[in-house]
Amino acid sequence: MQDVLDIKVTRLSPAGGAEISGVDLTRPLIPAEIKAIKQAWADNLVLVFRDQTLSQDDQLRFAAYFGPLGERKGALAREEIRHLSEGVAQTDRRVLLVSNKKVDGKPIGAFGEGEMWFHIDSGYAEKPYMYSFLFAEELPSTGGNTLFANMYKAYEQLPADLKAKLADKKALHMHEYARSNRVSIPDDLSKTLHYFHPLFTRHPVTGRLTLFVDRLMTQRIEGVSSEESEAILAQLYEIGERKENIYEHVWRLGDFLMWDNRCTIHARTWFPPEEPRLLRRCTVEGGPIQA
Repeated sequence: MQDVLDIKVTRLSPAGGAEISGVDLTRPLIPAEIKAIKQAWADNLVLVFRDQTLSQDDQLRFAAYFGPLGERKGALAREEIRHLSEGVAQTDRRVLLVSNKKVDGKPIGAFGEGEMWFHIDSGYAEKPYMYSFLFAEELPSTGGNTLFANMYKAYEQLPADLKAKLADKKALHMHEYARSNRVSIPDDLSKTLHYFHPLFTRHPVTGRLTLFVDRLMTQRIEGVSSEESEAILAQLYEIGERKENIYEHVWRLGDFLMWDNRCTIHARTWFPPEEPRLLRRCTVEGGPIQA
């Protein structure tokens, strides 16, 4: 544990994650507090603030300390699935409600039910979100935990021959909504949000190499056969999702989480579908991924 101003940083897992206390997120922060939070974030990848009472405006103000706020990219999806991320209670383009709740049979938000495989928020975009922020408003009695995998560690665990083989390779990341199943790659990719990112990327702040792959959206490695791509991806998924690489967050009401999409992937565990779950997300826009 360490003290910075009144801020305490308590590590939660060897894989990452730290609880931050001693800061009131409902008020404007001073530069020294922002600096301390940024350092804790670089060191721990995922930060947790407990017992918060954040309004939407509080959340957006806080997130804006870390860069330009992102907007939901679902409006850019192909027409057949566009509605799946455009919930009826989402009144601000910068906010997404992660919820299974409905009004008059219509979802209030998006991504609401069941298990969700490991993914990178907007990893299918040329400029994926840099950071994500999530606030817990309603929770089920059990489940719905969020798993965060440390992709610095995943890169370090790759066999040397595989690192050499994949050093200059890119992979296709594709936007679809089968949350816990592989999807088929369409013959015409132009109608699907997608982008080819390097398999290995360098974090612009820490300078460390990370494995930029996730089970949900990474579909194919360029420059190898389909069979070899599937075999390599299966190996990469397994390494990234090893237990020793994962911090599992068990939510409490009032939890506020922030994580770095450039060096983590995250997933959701199953929860009872008849119980309401509502979390409020905002993001910070990113830049081009650096190889």
